[in-house]
Amino acid sequence: MQSKAATVKQYLAELPADRRAAIDAVRKVILENLSDGLEEGMQYGMIGYYVPHSVFPQGYHCDPKQPLPYAGIASQKQHMSIYLMSVYGSPDVLRWFQDAYRKSGKKLDMGKACIRFKTLEDLPLDVIGAVIRRVPAQAYISNYLQTLGQPKASSSTPSTSGARAKAPARTPAKKAESRAAATKKSAGAAQRPAAKKKTTKAAKKKSARR
Repeated sequence: MQSKAATVKQYLAELPADRRAAIDAVRKVILENLSDGLEEGMQYGMIGYYVPHSVFPQGYHCDPKQPLPYAGIASQKQHMSIYLMSVYGSPDVLRWFQDAYRKSGKKLDMGKACIRFKTLEDLPLDVIGAVIRRVPAQAYISNYLQTLGQPKASSSTPSTSGARAKAPARTPAKKAESRAAATKKSAGAAQRPAAKKKTTKAAKKKSARR
């Protein structure tokens, strides 16, 4: 259920008191463990945590106008949800998270990246904080690019490796100079056979006098 709230504060204010308390508690744990390079704001109708374009200019591949999503908290009709894209994108982190969650004694109700809960008591908040802390922004970006099959370090300058570099365009002066050189070369080539023929006739005439 997407909200039309423009700010996090507005989103929380629209929630019933019990939902507001639970969502706000999860939010505080995430903010306490969030690394540099990640920001909080409204995204996709929920409280979102994302890599801003100032850090990752290419944005989310599904919608480059959106910053790269990292996590989210939402109040749904039948439950509340935490979305952990950092867990979804890394098998090692996923295994660690599932093990840590089960060891907490709490029941894990999880889709690919969505953890569903009905009350705050259903969540091991220390595990939520630990998994946020476990995947800082730069590690998340690297995992994301690797999942897409892209190099870990992107460059704004297109690569020319493996491609033949184009020769610089010639100016009109250079073109005229090239044409003159070609004409001179052609004229020289035309004169050489004639000179050779003349020399041959002179040699024959000299031989006849002998």
